[in-house]
Amino acid sequence: MIAAIVLLLGFVLVVWLVFFKFKWLKFSIAWGVVSLFFGLHLLLIFLIGLRFVAPYSTDAKVIQHTIQLTPRLPEPTLVSAVLVEANTPVKKGQPLFKFDSELYEQRVKQLEAELAGARQNVLELKASLDVAEANVVKARAALGLARTDLADFKRAGQSVAQVQVDNRRQRVREAQAELVGAEASAELARLKYGSNIGGVNTTVAAVEAKLAQARFYLANTTMVAPEDGYIINLQVRPGMVAGIVRFGAIATFIADADRYVLATFYQENLKYVKPQQPVEMAIDLYPGQIFSGTVQTIWQGSGAGQLIPSGKLPDFQPVAPDAPQGQFAVAIQIDDEDQAKFPIGTQGRAAIYTNPKSGFVILRRIGIRAYSWFNWLYPFSG
Repeated sequence: MIAAIVLLLGFVLVVWLVFFKFKWLKFSIAWGVVSLFFGLHLLLIFLIGLRFVAPYSTDAKVIQHTIQLTPRLPEPTLVSAVLVEANTPVKKGQPLFKFDSELYEQRVKQLEAELAGARQNVLELKASLDVAEANVVKARAALGLARTDLADFKRAGQSVAQVQVDNRRQRVREAQAELVGAEASAELARLKYGSNIGGVNTTVAAVEAKLAQARFYLANTTMVAPEDGYIINLQVRPGMVAGIVRFGAIATFIADADRYVLATFYQENLKYVKPQQPVEMAIDLYPGQIFSGTVQTIWQGSGAGQLIPSGKLPDFQPVAPDAPQGQFAVAIQIDDEDQAKFPIGTQGRAAIYTNPKSGFVILRRIGIRAYSWFNWLYPFSG
């Protein structure tokens, strides 16, 4: 836009020199109409060329991924130590906060004792099963002997008193009853011992699951950095209570990796924009400098096209003339190796060059550099 204005002023200067300064031609209404027509078309050519060959964004910001640090603890827990300083880089896995672990340590010890008891109970169940199976074998042997004895007395015929035969029949019935009882006891012992899930006794598995959860919470009494990054607004102090009583995060962790610039453009200006096209950025944090980058992706969508489900029918209203036009965002990858020099929220302007060989690109390069150098003075804060 600045370059177009400069060209237009140059054209006006030429008209002034020709018609008024040196008076090479006599100015008339006809020449005035021709000059105005030519000047407006000259301006339109540059405006259209700059808009589509080198689209320009006045709203570009550095974006970094943030992680909300929320304690994963089941009960209100005291913060016992803060192990990190604000605005200090930390590495993945580095301890950040320490919470009071006494309650969770005692819970782990309790469940370790329960687990030992459950495993001991499994051994007792196995011993009970062995005894019950031995009793079954013994009862079967006793029943066999009773039946043999009864058969021997029956073969003796009339030489054996009926009362003796009846006694042996009673012994057979008693042996049968003992065998049934022994088999029932063995089956019950087998069911208790065989109550498994994945080859592990169900009681043992249940205690192991509780113990694993308790150890998980104990491990979470030390909060570590999820990845390389830093914390800006560190308000956590020893003595505060975190956990189920507090809702939300206790700090915001800013990740170092995958930062990018997000610039908004008018939708029509993105007609020829594609990924991997070159970009130049003027970052307000560095007056007089220009940084290069490439188009990463185009966010082809905005909240203006989103309808929230409800029982109310859409009520469309005409857009106010002074309402800002809908824009799309373009994610830009910064080429600079030292990404740390671009902190989150850093703002500036960006220009995309859809055809780097076009002459309009030269005009845009002049314009964005003029903006960058102007940042030495603006804003005028005194």
